[in-house]
Amino acid sequence: MSNLKPGLPQGTRDFAAETVYKRQFIFNTIRQYFELYGFSPLETPAFENLETLTGKYGEEGDKLMFKILNNGLERPEKHEQAKNDFEEVLKGKSKKGITERAMRYDLTIPFARYVAMNQGQLTFPFKRYQIQQVWRADKPQRGRYREFYQCDADIVGSESLWNENELIQLYTDVFNALNIPVSICINNRKILAALADQCGGQEWLIPITVAIDKLDKIGQDDVMKELQEKAGLSEEQLLKVQAYLQIAQEHKNEIIPRLESLFTSDQKGIEELKSIWNVHKETIAIDVTLARGLNYYTGTIIEVKPTTVKMGSIGGGGRYDNLTGLFGVPDIAGVGISFGVDRIYDVMEELQLFPSTLQSQCTVMLVNFGTTMESRNREVLTSLRKNKISAEMFPEAIKFDKQLKYAHKKQIPFVVMIGEDELRENLISVKDFRLGTQQKISLEELPALILKTQV
Repeated sequence: MSNLKPGLPQGTRDFAAETVYKRQFIFNTIRQYFELYGFSPLETPAFENLETLTGKYGEEGDKLMFKILNNGLERPEKHEQAKNDFEEVLKGKSKKGITERAMRYDLTIPFARYVAMNQGQLTFPFKRYQIQQVWRADKPQRGRYREFYQCDADIVGSESLWNENELIQLYTDVFNALNIPVSICINNRKILAALADQCGGQEWLIPITVAIDKLDKIGQDDVMKELQEKAGLSEEQLLKVQAYLQIAQEHKNEIIPRLESLFTSDQKGIEELKSIWNVHKETIAIDVTLARGLNYYTGTIIEVKPTTVKMGSIGGGGRYDNLTGLFGVPDIAGVGISFGVDRIYDVMEELQLFPSTLQSQCTVMLVNFGTTMESRNREVLTSLRKNKISAEMFPEAIKFDKQLKYAHKKQIPFVVMIGEDELRENLISVKDFRLGTQQKISLEELPALILKTQV
């Protein structure tokens, strides 16, 4: 007999029935609004070619991909090649001898790959939603897992800011429906690009955005330290970054004027920001420290955080006008948002926001009094299920009390009993655990009795 102790890989979880029902409530709410806003569903494979994913998420993202070993490495002649390739793989480089694929890191890049492959068959603007798992080799902690779901909505084939406005309104509607108080913050990568130009050129954009993206985690002093020591910014350049970050301290109505005075020669991003702000100023905030370190964003960037629970972002997205260009298909503009379902679940659990009637469980259990009653029990089960009432029969004819205890533990509200007396009278005994009542009725009356209590 094996002494293997069962366990889960770090950063993954099992989901019992109660949790699954709650998660489905979140999925169904989000899906309802996706379709209400005109998005169509899409699914892509769990893993992609490594070259599809690498280089799209920045250096940090490349390090967090789960790479898949190729088949055939068990053959002796492959061992030496695998050994030689392994160091290169650790650096994020694709080596066909050992790995050519990786688990999906997010849903946006696979979507861009899909659009590039199917552009001739799509009707633009193309609006899709996607609800699937993604995997990241991240350090597990509260609200951060290695296997988790994302719910994305994207619009490609249109440069109109109407799309950003629609997605922000979609966020507002979904979180209102889930009763989660949130802060929706926006910024624009073009403004960050203007900051990079002030610092000497676009080669500074990625180092600056990657550092600023860590502001909440490490603080401004360490951000400046990282920009100086790792990125190599001079004192003069650091002062420009500091001047930009100081705008975050301004009153909300002063942020855009301050940006306009700081970037007098490059105001495209500010104009876009102002346009969205004028539509949603009652429900959003401008956050100049919002950077979203993913390299593919080119315009508006959005982040959503809960306001009453200490938790990281539970949603985010932005515009990525050049994304399909990575796959040889230029000039297809895009913008999208994502919902972090696992963090949304944790927030709703902490705030006790799930409906108390959510657990969709078995409604009726039939007591097993032996094989002589099986035919009648089958009739009852068939009748209930035809009326969309969930029902089961206890599989063994064990002691009556033990069967009732099973129903009670599973919180099954109704128990049906068909013994010799009921069989002779052509009736059914029904016990309602919630009311503590018991009565005899006909089979024809049973579905209506159960359904009436569920209204």
